[in-house]
Amino acid sequence: MTKKNLGMDEASMEDNAPTLNLIDEDGRSLLCYVERSLQVKGTEYVLLLPVDAAVEIFAWVADEESEDEEMLIDVDEEELEEIFSTARAVLAEQDLILNRTALTLTASGELPEVAEEDIITLDIDSEHEPNYEQFQQLATFFHEEQEYVICSPLDPLLFFARLNGTGQPELVSLEELQTLLEMEEFKELRSQLELQAQLFEDDE
Repeated sequence: MTKKNLGMDEASMEDNAPTLNLIDEDGRSLLCYVERSLQVKGTEYVLLLPVDAAVEIFAWVADEESEDEEMLIDVDEEELEEIFSTARAVLAEQDLILNRTALTLTASGELPEVAEEDIITLDIDSEHEPNYEQFQQLATFFHEEQEYVICSPLDPLLFFARLNGTGQPELVSLEELQTLLEMEEFKELRSQLELQAQLFEDDE
């Protein structure tokens, strides 16, 4: 399910959907819809979709393999601290609020309609086969002569977690995720779990 440009009926359904807060090690939270819930061997697992649109910021840099071309790279935490206020101001011009939420940046508000010229396709670095991901370009800005792009992934960003003893969600580890992939109970969720495993590998 995608959060972008919901119709009235879909929006009403999501307004009534149960939600949970994911908390990261820095104490930041991410409010998510519970897309799926599955109980296995006394443990409840949930597939979570952020309520607000996930956002990523990339920087344009020269491509080392081609002097005439540029490529987009991830922005690390230190650089994000420096540019966050500028990025927030740029999105505010579109009535979007950029938030420092857990696990991913998010934007509150209604994203613009996706236009073909705003779609960016990136080859996400992977040890496996080429992994292409598409993003909607929301805005560009400069900070100290460096150009940045603010994007939102076109595919929904999903998180897989288990509920602890107090009913709070905790992301499963990569090792547990790989074990779950082999279980028959998770057959229907296998494609989503594989995407979550890829996210773990990309962060390493």
